[in-house]
Amino acid sequence: MNSITLCPNSLVSKTGTGRRLFLLAILLLSGSCFGQSSSSPAHRRAAHLRHGINLSEWFAQVYDPKGYTKEHFENWTTADDIALIKSMGFDHVRLSVNPEPMMRHNRADELPPEYLGYVDAAVRMILDRGLAVIIDMHPESEFKARLVQHDDFVEQFSDFWRAIARHYSSYDPEMVYFEILNEPEFRDRYRWSGVQAKLATAIREGAPQHTIIAAGANYSDVADLLALTPLPDANVIYNFHFYDPHTFTHQGATWTSSDVKSLKGIVFPGPPTTPFVPPDGVKLGRGTLDWLQRYNTLPAEQNPCSPFAFRRPLQQALQRAGVDDRPDQFAIRPSGYPRICALGRRGGSA
Repeated sequence: MNSITLCPNSLVSKTGTGRRLFLLAILLLSGSCFGQSSSSPAHRRAAHLRHGINLSEWFAQVYDPKGYTKEHFENWTTADDIALIKSMGFDHVRLSVNPEPMMRHNRADELPPEYLGYVDAAVRMILDRGLAVIIDMHPESEFKARLVQHDDFVEQFSDFWRAIARHYSSYDPEMVYFEILNEPEFRDRYRWSGVQAKLATAIREGAPQHTIIAAGANYSDVADLLALTPLPDANVIYNFHFYDPHTFTHQGATWTSSDVKSLKGIVFPGPPTTPFVPPDGVKLGRGTLDWLQRYNTLPAEQNPCSPFAFRRPLQQALQRAGVDDRPDQFAIRPSGYPRICALGRRGGSA
């Protein structure tokens, strides 16, 4: 029997030197559980992770030439920002942490006190405002490639995670969570299964009571999650990332295709009141042009940028896994950015 608890999750990011927070993702579900209920700590604690915000570019994805500095840590996200997040009704934040600046070669279990102190200050500031915090290991792709290729680097990362988990083991396990790795980049599902199991074991050795958050092998995709053999640990929440419709969710992103990178102003849901017109001088491929044509003209039930469009593949994936996915459980906010970040526990056999 499989059970997956789907919880709403939101992502926000902070832009440049401005202090503006903007909503990137939100999913609301009227039910807290699909399938058989569970009394496990993970299942109970998932209820505390219903409305969350991703704290980007604070301790990870820092592309300022100055890098990870004291000035950046103390000014990028402030107590006022955290208070604002709390006042907006959110119950947790996802604190992305790039492990590389803290990992010492062949001494990964020796955490640098000064750097760790900045992370501690951030965690305390979050907890003091009554928000739960997911400590999310969020390295760059090069770091993840080394996990794919080198067993000795997996050993070092395991030592690092064990030390981090031990350091935070005295913090309230109802409020502090450990996410093994943001969007693994493993084509080999079997390889990732072994690596993730090793990292989870290290975390559990360091923090016996805290809940671990795990994911599938390739960019936390739902298909890879459903193919994953559950960890031999009942205190685990499983998450997946869902980016459809890609043309909408990635418009203007610097890391996507040249077509989608050039677009701006596509609104959700479709069809728009005023048809979307691509910027002058932009050359789009046939696939993107076809998507925009359907976006501009088709009614909501058939539109590629609507709750119906991205709910179908999710429902199909869950149904293939034998999960009870009732349509009445879904309540999608029309103005939301339809990237689903679902947190859940998958138990039993596939």
